[in-house]
Amino acid sequence: MQVNVASGPGFGRSKGRGFVPTGVCWLVTLSATAVAVIVSYVWLDRPIATFVHGQDIRSYHALLEFLASFPDPLIPLAVVALVILGLQALARRPLSAWQVTGFLCSVSVLLAEAIKDQLKFLFGRTWPEAWGPHDPAFIETGAYGFNWLHAGGAYQSFPSGHMGATCAVVSVLWVWYPQWRAFWALGALGIAAALVGGNYHFLSDVIAGAFVGCSTGWMTTLIWKAWLSRRPRRAS
Repeated sequence: MQVNVASGPGFGRSKGRGFVPTGVCWLVTLSATAVAVIVSYVWLDRPIATFVHGQDIRSYHALLEFLASFPDPLIPLAVVALVILGLQALARRPLSAWQVTGFLCSVSVLLAEAIKDQLKFLFGRTWPEAWGPHDPAFIETGAYGFNWLHAGGAYQSFPSGHMGATCAVVSVLWVWYPQWRAFWALGALGIAAALVGGNYHFLSDVIAGAFVGCSTGWMTTLIWKAWLSRRPRRAS
């Protein structure tokens, strides 16, 4: 039986009038994110990084490293998924609901990755701890802040690409499979805690990365739904 992707998991009927437009919701969320980033940058990032650096994390370092690096395969997996689904589309074979979910997750991840790269160059923020022996960083050299339009590996802390990729997937799954939202939320929070708890990122980096990822997932899903709404629906 062919799956009607327009009525797949998480896609209910339109809400109709009387609801806040999604564009307004996104702008409100952007404003709230900007405020949270500023508050974290001014009052929270340095104390948290200093506290984390002073802790003995050897007993749970492996867990933090595992969680922080968990999003690493998402980019290559997104490319592979797009190639496979593209070949299936060329063969004119219909996509199941879970394949559509994989397609949207892949597009969302790659968009988040591209946007993140541009933002890192724009903001040029140094890391909490240095990745190289002579890199400027908050703990090693006291370097803290943004260096606008600054390239280089030592200036790529903001926003967090790992958090962006995570939320790019989570935001799509949040819509398609709402019955698992507690699981998606816990997974994203676990990775966020590992990124901050291991001093891989400042808290504000993670907040901004989450917004980038959620935005790409949300917009990718809305674009897909808008395209479906212009097509005649097939019977299941």
